[in-house]
Amino acid sequence: MGRLFGTDGVRGLANKDITAELALELGAAAARVLTAQGELLGPRPRAVVGRDTRASGEFLAGAVAAGLASAGVDVVMLNVLPTPALAYLVTELEADLGVMVSASHNPMPDNGIKFFARGGLKLDDAVEDAIQATLGDDWERPTGADVGRIRTDGQAAAERYVRHLTDSVGTTPDHRPLEGLRIALDCANGAASEVGPEALRAAGADVVVMNASPDGRNINEKCGSTHPEQLQAVVVASEADFGVAFDGDADRCLAVDHTGAIVDGDQILGILATALKEEGRLPGDTLVVTVMSNLGLLLAMRERGITTVQTAVGDRYVLEEMRANGFSLGGEQSGHIILADHATTGDGVLAALHLAARVKASGKRLGDLAGEIERLPQTLVNVRGVDKSRAGTDEGVQAAVLDATTRLGDTGRVLLRQSGTEPLVRVMVEAPAQDEADKVADDLAAVVRERLAL
Repeated sequence: MGRLFGTDGVRGLANKDITAELALELGAAAARVLTAQGELLGPRPRAVVGRDTRASGEFLAGAVAAGLASAGVDVVMLNVLPTPALAYLVTELEADLGVMVSASHNPMPDNGIKFFARGGLKLDDAVEDAIQATLGDDWERPTGADVGRIRTDGQAAAERYVRHLTDSVGTTPDHRPLEGLRIALDCANGAASEVGPEALRAAGADVVVMNASPDGRNINEKCGSTHPEQLQAVVVASEADFGVAFDGDADRCLAVDHTGAIVDGDQILGILATALKEEGRLPGDTLVVTVMSNLGLLLAMRERGITTVQTAVGDRYVLEEMRANGFSLGGEQSGHIILADHATTGDGVLAALHLAARVKASGKRLGDLAGEIERLPQTLVNVRGVDKSRAGTDEGVQAAVLDATTRLGDTGRVLLRQSGTEPLVRVMVEAPAQDEADKVADDLAAVVRERLAL
């Protein structure tokens, strides 16, 4: 078996790759490994388990909980909540472990399982590897009164999370910081369908809600941050100040200005970094981003006296850099925004609140703020139906990357990487002109398809 864990937990087709049996074994194995490492404390450690709105999440969350309880861990089932809510509640409910059942922005048939350690932090790679290595081992099971118990705490936990979000922007009974803003909100029929609109309304916004009627099958279906077309139309039609789109588990968000133009994660990061620096609340005057961030963001931050530090792709690597050096803001172009003063992972609802607060406080339109972060033309091609494991070693592919890099010189850049969450290879090209970026990306993608075809 290859490495089971990707950049964001274990993910695949539900009931084929991600089965009830695997979920049960992962729950039990995680409990045993973390107990052995001293991470689960006391005679009755406690875990919280949440899920997004996928139908398969119902049986998978139940299986994970069963595995944990079989290893002597008491389980609090949080039911449907965003991934960042689960991470926050690990600490808030004084749990030793959190487990989120979600495939985030992936299509509905997929699902995934990701673990959070005490403090709401994702597990290190070494711990994930130890969990995988433990699967299938014989072990001494607790019996009698030593087995774990399972209870549900859905609504009260959700209310705690919403209060945490609104408190972060200074909401009080006498102060609603988003008063006067109309915000269109696409909830992707996902985990933030209730808490997202509730938090924005509590902070004073007039919220136009769409795609907030999950039925177990419609999560991310032609909606949310991966399909912003609906939101773009609704923002214009409803004369909203701007719009925000979450993905299925609301750990990311993208925005749309009043004209319907997309405001991506890079621009949101730039807007928030600028605001924090002006307020003297950006430690080291530093923003942490990944290698996928647009060169335009880096140049705009340099003009403002803000240093950018780049990491590998994945919000876990962004957070590692932030924690190692005391930085407070980081994220990804895809919309993972980490506000470390308030969260331990990317939080779409939190980011939406702080973006809205900046719009209100500045007195400017979102489009004007985003326009200050000029993006270099960029093309991203997702190449499917290929053996992504060979992307970094195939000689023909590497030669094509070198040729593309040479063609662009110092006026652009090329990045080719295998996805950590989907079965595909990503080809990203930046160039002075969009047609040039498109041509270089298409040529390189053609080589990837030919050389790495399954």
